[in-house]
Amino acid sequence: MWEDPATGERKEPLLTVPIALGREFARLPELLDGQRVCRIVLNSLDVSRYHASIEMEGDRLTIFDRGSSNGVIVNGTKQPQSTIEPGDVIKIGNYQIAIALPDNSQPVATPASQSQIRFNSVTNRPDPRITPPPVVQLNSCLPTIFRQTHIEPQAIHATGLPVEEVEYATVGGGLGSFIWVDLLRISGVSTDRIRALGMEQQPYGRYQQLCLNAQIVPYERLRSPADACPDNIWGFPNYATIEAFTDIAKGRLKSGLGHLWQVFTEPTLANTYTPKSGDVIAAIDREAARISWKKMIRTASVQAIRKTTDGRYAIAYTCQQPTDYACTIARYVHIATGYPALQFLPDLQAYRDRTQDFKTVVNAYEPHEHIYESLAMYGGTVLLRGTGIVAARILQKLYSLRRNNDRVEIRVIQLLRSPKTDGNKYGLAERKVEHNYEFQPFNWPKSAWGGQYKTTLENATPEQRQHLLADWGGVTTMNRPDWRKIITGGIHKGWYQIFYGEVQQVVPNPNRGGTITTVRESGVKGDIHLESDFIIDATAVDAPITASPLLQDLIQQYNLPINQLGRLTVTEDFELPEMANHVGKVYASGAITLGNAYAPVDSFLGLQYAAFNIVQDLLARKAIELKPLILSRSLLQWWQWMNNRSPN
Repeated sequence: MWEDPATGERKEPLLTVPIALGREFARLPELLDGQRVCRIVLNSLDVSRYHASIEMEGDRLTIFDRGSSNGVIVNGTKQPQSTIEPGDVIKIGNYQIAIALPDNSQPVATPASQSQIRFNSVTNRPDPRITPPPVVQLNSCLPTIFRQTHIEPQAIHATGLPVEEVEYATVGGGLGSFIWVDLLRISGVSTDRIRALGMEQQPYGRYQQLCLNAQIVPYERLRSPADACPDNIWGFPNYATIEAFTDIAKGRLKSGLGHLWQVFTEPTLANTYTPKSGDVIAAIDREAARISWKKMIRTASVQAIRKTTDGRYAIAYTCQQPTDYACTIARYVHIATGYPALQFLPDLQAYRDRTQDFKTVVNAYEPHEHIYESLAMYGGTVLLRGTGIVAARILQKLYSLRRNNDRVEIRVIQLLRSPKTDGNKYGLAERKVEHNYEFQPFNWPKSAWGGQYKTTLENATPEQRQHLLADWGGVTTMNRPDWRKIITGGIHKGWYQIFYGEVQQVVPNPNRGGTITTVRESGVKGDIHLESDFIIDATAVDAPITASPLLQDLIQQYNLPINQLGRLTVTEDFELPEMANHVGKVYASGAITLGNAYAPVDSFLGLQYAAFNIVQDLLARKAIELKPLILSRSLLQWWQWMNNRSPN
């Protein structure tokens, strides 16, 4: 069992020995001692081409280092050869691999029915009660013509569906859609030629709700640089400058100058500046009003996208009711549907499947304010899973509850698979680790946005990109002294404890309510039983694109290729080339395109980068009304933005 360093996806293959592990499939042996080998590829440059093998030596399971450059570390100790037991953790490059053996007296356990939490098609919020069918199929109420790959526009009108015809349409209606539409408007396109199809009127609707659930309230700061402004493609004045001058104007001179100091000296002499969540939302509201977003948005749940016979695309969607269909026909389509689903730990999903308890065990991105309300009144113990930015936020929230409610006892148990002693490495660089938290200001190294790492990724082959993204990726958080102080103080005072091991099961506690988590710790005989009142899974947010019925349907209908990380394959212009339809083009951006020539695709700056590349490609195709942002036009549009005037 391990997690992919680039995507965070959990891998749990059931294998028979012998097993070979390495970076290149072709270099791994097919046979060892006459036995067929299970070959596992680990995509990191810190992993040798043929790194290690796991074999039976007598009746003992043994791992052998096969002359690797960085060695094999078993339970924290580098060893050329080592016997391994269930619960042991093997570190190979950036991969932490846990070992478990099936009980031969019991049938092999099957995975939980799902290890993902999907978004409700009506509320657009995480809904743990949605159980997907084994095979995603088109909505049975969808008009039958949408079962074809190419549709005549006249046939769509003949169905009697409400039909709009425009030049530009974006599917998703979130921040990715908003940033693309914003650039179109600045580049001269009028509102009647653009349609945005999404679940909510505000482009930040889902994003804001996920932030609130993850305890990033309006006065808390996002993990984003000062110049990542989804409302301002020029990035000036950036959030730090605006906040600084606002504070100075209100007489808060020290605070205002402090923000400017952060920007000029980060991260060496000061903490990295990040904007407040509420400031970003307010800025997007202002820009949405300026570009007349409400004239272009349609509340819609998109069900299918089909090519038309005249070189355009038909987008079928439901409105207020599941059977209330409409259609938009557009020449240029942009898909930015965001995260298809939330990942959820399989053992916690199994607990929910058995108990139907959705209150005691939650995902950090689900609404779970009831937990904090209960702790404030009665105290209790929280079992926290994960060590990323969201885990740090939740730990900060629990610390705040303890400080403000000293009449009750609040304890935190952090459960990890294995100790995190060193961070990801790339070349001579290595990320700092403290108390199992790996530090990095943003989710990717800053050079990946527009520096050397960006160029390196563009020039790499698809296989090389997979290695680079594994080495640059991983679960990280910001190196903030206040968070580190909380952990150090919590360990010293005893209200915060860390346990390591592989979860065997999670069951209800029959004696006092809550749960009992059974953990098998490496090198320790017997299991550990951790009692808690609540469990919060803060491990990851992303999920494979096949969790989205719309994307799954597109992949099946048009044989869209999937890249090395299981996401959509796009060009450097973010086009889906297989969807080309004469003059018509389909583009994609955001998390569904991770693994191509650009790494930080789901960041504010990444979404702006994708939008800029797409618009540049549309300009080359002489798309209607689109004008290049030459110096004079760019200055004029920036002045319009500064004065909050319409782009037109």
